[in-house]
Amino acid sequence: MAKGWWWVALGVVVVGVVVARNDDDTKAVDKPQPTATAKPKSTPSTTPTAKKAWYDDYDPAQFAPQVRRYAKQAGVNPQLLMAILYNEAYKPHDPKFERSWAEVDSNPAFGIANMHKPAFDDTKRGRDFAKRKWEQLPDDPALAIQAAAWHLHDLARRLPDTKTQRYTKDELLALGYNAGGGNMRSFAKGTKVGSQAQSYLDKLHDNWDKSGQAVSG
Repeated sequence: MAKGWWWVALGVVVVGVVVARNDDDTKAVDKPQPTATAKPKSTPSTTPTAKKAWYDDYDPAQFAPQVRRYAKQAGVNPQLLMAILYNEAYKPHDPKFERSWAEVDSNPAFGIANMHKPAFDDTKRGRDFAKRKWEQLPDDPALAIQAAAWHLHDLARRLPDTKTQRYTKDELLALGYNAGGGNMRSFAKGTKVGSQAQSYLDKLHDNWDKSGQAVSG
């Protein structure tokens, strides 16, 4: 991740003091008072500073406006959507890094919501981003958030009418986002989650409060 550099210019003004002495007398004469020298006005540095990229020191909270907007459009809880972005912030989201990693990962996920291609392609059908491509996700956080919001919307429609009381609706949707819709339905019917899904759920709980604070503004 690129970092910015600042260059500082420092000017120094030296004031000389002249000492006069009499040729015929060894007695010291009065020293003239030094004349004040005006300091030159500093001029602004013309050295350009590197603009910080959105993925430097990445914090999902910077996208709170987009989270609120797309969560409202999709009819999902913005706190849940933000918490999922926090859950998915376990790896760098530098677009170059994601594309490099995709060259060695047989099932890569793109964007700040770490969406896989089949999920993105299924979600975009009939939506106003239907013409967008999965390959654009690393460069477009807003698109990633929009797709994640509608994916949660679609998962919610797959929940059974009768659900176990063990998990809340938001917890089940988070599990569906992580483990897939089929597993989500099984969890909703009472199947115990595995260690990986439980770890994702525990992380969601850890990120829950700060996600609520992030979207409350």
